[in-house]
Amino acid sequence: MGFSLTGPTLTLRPPQPGDAEALLGLASDPEVTRWFSWGPYTDIEQPREYIERCAWQRERGEQLDLLIIDSERGPAGVTGLSEFSYRDRRCMVGTWLGADFWGTQVNRESKAIIAHLGFEILGMNRIGSYSNPENHRSTSALEAVGYSREGVLRQWHRHGARYLDVNVFGMLRDDWRASGQAEIEVSIEGTPPSAFLQGL
Repeated sequence: MGFSLTGPTLTLRPPQPGDAEALLGLASDPEVTRWFSWGPYTDIEQPREYIERCAWQRERGEQLDLLIIDSERGPAGVTGLSEFSYRDRRCMVGTWLGADFWGTQVNRESKAIIAHLGFEILGMNRIGSYSNPENHRSTSALEAVGYSREGVLRQWHRHGARYLDVNVFGMLRDDWRASGQAEIEVSIEGTPPSAFLQGL
């Protein structure tokens, strides 16, 4: 659909059918998908189905997942916005990266780009996020880019047969404007799907 966002070293765009092989490679690692309700991927049909589902969710304004592409190393993972409340101008962000990209600048820059999309382009006032209390890497990564830990939601996430607690985080538009995240230059090509521009 010709929509992308570009920062200093990353480009974010909707996943396309040709990305299935790269997603299979990134998400076939059990450590990458350890805290997810899905995965690891075991065959090419799984990322193909995910890409098809992304297109349907974009059309309905439900979820806007974007492939993270490193300018030198190629696809790195996925970040996206979901759980939209257009009345309250809020949504949630989620990100996962292939293991080779853990501990790099990719998380920080991709979070800056997706925050720019949420606050500057889609007009959100709040972006939230979750982490499992035992997933210290994810928790630290959110805090490192300026998200405030706001509490614990008990048995919030069903993971197989178990119900897991999650930490809940939040960043407000004013927090973002005062942070280094807002200083990262982001350019946009094309227009986000119209379903995500409600009330603008």
